[in-house]
Order: sequence, then structure tokens, then C-alpha cells
Amino acid sequence: HMQLMESGGGSVQAGGSLRLSCVGSDIFTTACMGWFRQAPGKEREGVAIIKRVDGATVYADSVKGRFTISQDNARNTRYLQMNSLKPEDTAMYYCAARLCGTQEFSEWGQGTQVTVSS
Repeated sequence: HMQLMESGGGSVQAGGSLRLSCVGSDIFTTACMGWFRQAPGKEREGVAIIKRVDGATVYADSVKGRFTISQDNARNTRYLQMNSLKPEDTAMYYCAARLCGTQEFSEWGQGTQVTVSS
């Protein structure tokens, strides 16, 4: 059974940076790993996805050019480097996994809070 654990959240001023980490156990080889976020009163939003097997990435328009998703398969870890943070990036950030080719992210971490002040 896969387990995911996020870390690295915190409070930062606008324009600052944070790096989130997601450590996973028993991640299947054909996994697509994603970062999502949800702000209070808002729908959950997909931020970035990376394919475990080849590192291919996809980003939401709202974070392109500012956020970078990466991975270290030897350490079973995915990262989300967040630069030029804006107050609207404030949210709980979640790591998730699905089998590439399927639609549903079936495995989720507990989340890590990111707060950006103006």
C-alpha cells in the first residue's frame, strides 16, 4: 500500500520561495505523481504532474514559469520548487499518485500548508 508524506510548507512573503517534498513508499513504476492545492472555500486545483518513468511534466497555467516539479526516484521523493510566490498561492498542498493512463489520483498525502503574505 502506497504512503505519501509531504513536508516543506511554511510562511513566506510574496516573492519568496519554498521547496516542498513528497516521500513515498511502494510507489508503482508506472506512477504519475502530482501536486495539488486547495485554498479555503475553493476547489482543489492541480498544480503539476510528473511521470515517474521518464520525468515528463505538466503544469497548471497559474504556476508555469514559477514552479518546478522534479523527482529523485532513488530516494522515492518528488519535489515542488516554488519561486516568485504570490498571496494567491496560499493553500494546503497535497502530493498524490495515480497509475499513468488512468484519471483518478488514488493515493494522497496529508498535505502541507503554504502561506504567502503580501
